[in-house]
Amino acid sequence: MTTFVCGFTRTGWGQKPVQEQGEKFNTLLYYMNRMYVDSVDLDGLVETAIRGMLEELDPHSVYIPSEDLKQADEPLNGKFEGIGVRFNIMKDTIMVVATIAGGPSEKLGIMGGDRIVEVDGEVVAGVGIRNKGVMERLKGPKGTHVEVGIQRGRMDGLLYFDIERDKIPIYSVDAHYMVNNRTGYIKVNRFSKETMSELNSALDELQSEGMKDLVLDLQGNGGGMLNTAIEMGDEFLSGDRLIVYTDGRSFPREDRVADTEGRFEKGRLVVLVDESSASASEIVSGAIQDWDRGLIVGRRTFGKGLVQRPVRLPDGSAVRLTVQQYFTPAGRCIQKPYEDGVDAYRREKYERFEKGELMSLDSLDLPDSLKYSTKILGRTVYGGGGILPDVFVPIDTSYNSVYFTDLLRRGLFNRAVLEYVDKNRKRLEREYGDRDAFIADQPLEKELLDGLIALGEAEDIPFVEEDWNGSLYAIELRLKAILARTLFDTTAFYEVFNPINPVYRRAMEVLSDGTYKSSGVGQR
Repeated sequence: MTTFVCGFTRTGWGQKPVQEQGEKFNTLLYYMNRMYVDSVDLDGLVETAIRGMLEELDPHSVYIPSEDLKQADEPLNGKFEGIGVRFNIMKDTIMVVATIAGGPSEKLGIMGGDRIVEVDGEVVAGVGIRNKGVMERLKGPKGTHVEVGIQRGRMDGLLYFDIERDKIPIYSVDAHYMVNNRTGYIKVNRFSKETMSELNSALDELQSEGMKDLVLDLQGNGGGMLNTAIEMGDEFLSGDRLIVYTDGRSFPREDRVADTEGRFEKGRLVVLVDESSASASEIVSGAIQDWDRGLIVGRRTFGKGLVQRPVRLPDGSAVRLTVQQYFTPAGRCIQKPYEDGVDAYRREKYERFEKGELMSLDSLDLPDSLKYSTKILGRTVYGGGGILPDVFVPIDTSYNSVYFTDLLRRGLFNRAVLEYVDKNRKRLEREYGDRDAFIADQPLEKELLDGLIALGEAEDIPFVEEDWNGSLYAIELRLKAILARTLFDTTAFYEVFNPINPVYRRAMEVLSDGTYKSSGVGQR
């Protein structure tokens, strides 16, 4: 791992050089517009120049055109305006995967497996529609209407629904449930304005069911809002402990501390992370690790320690400009190197597999210069690019095969389940009414497995019996998890799928085999 030291110089450019550079740029635009041999798209040229300038700064300073700004902000705001469905395009048809709880589509009785054939009288099936086209037709301001024609199962004719668009929540908490009589599990997928209300509701519910230990799953969580990360850290840290501090050339150091009584300041805490856990996820896991509040289990996180601030431009577009770096309580800068350019920076996460890091920590070069000590126990932790877990878990390749991977890449697991449910919905809802029984021991029907094989062959993925047998456990569990999500909710997906997740399994072992107790964390 390349050694990288965060730093910046507080001396600025001064106003005169900036003005001079602006004049230089404007003069070039003037002459290109007046003299260039062909007609010139000035708007496109300026946008290209802005993107090029930002790429010279760092990988996270980005330009957002005005027409894309609202959509770019939706995951952070925690809501958008539309009809409230999750969809896939299957066989050139818009297939409803699920309706969003409380949204207008659910209230009207639209269901997962429905196929949207018409939108406001326009046929949208069999015409090569893409995701962008679906969004343009179905999203829209609250209070506006859209009529959709739906094909349901084998019914003759279409069902027509006049849907009044509304504000649709983008949920941050995918799942929460009790694993056993004392351990709760919460999966958080992003840090938005609505995350803490969802998290607090989940904590309250689990604690009412007797939760004493918590597994907080931040795997794949790419981050989001800094303030939300601080609020989440505050839920787990007591007193006025430092959660994170930020510093930048034009901004003085700002310490953010725990200042309210959290819902889970006591009790054993395990945080799950992987190479896709970034930014706000690293703030939370870094603070918990530095204060010896809990154990971090998984693999080294992504390594994004840069803070962006939105800057609006005159035409309504915006730039998310990096203005600060963030540091964990022990003083670690988590940002990984980016001096080799944006492309190399983005490839680094995937190169970890080639270098062997996802299988063993021995591949990492961890010099003494990157060592830090935790605040209570003085345990050794490391800076230099991401949060290194307390308990490393290699990726599990025991069920991998080329055939299994090909099915996954084509999205055929989701398709197989949707087609299976579409044919059998009434019977499945009648026979699988007991959620707990389904999750615990319901075997899959041969029809679903055969349907997956048939879809693969239709996509030129020939059946390979050896691969099928070697991956069968993972194939069945993934199909069952997707089926559980389709019949019940997203929590059911994780209840089925987590037992095959090696990071989750190791977390449960940490709580039961003495590892947590012997670490000394959470005991002061």
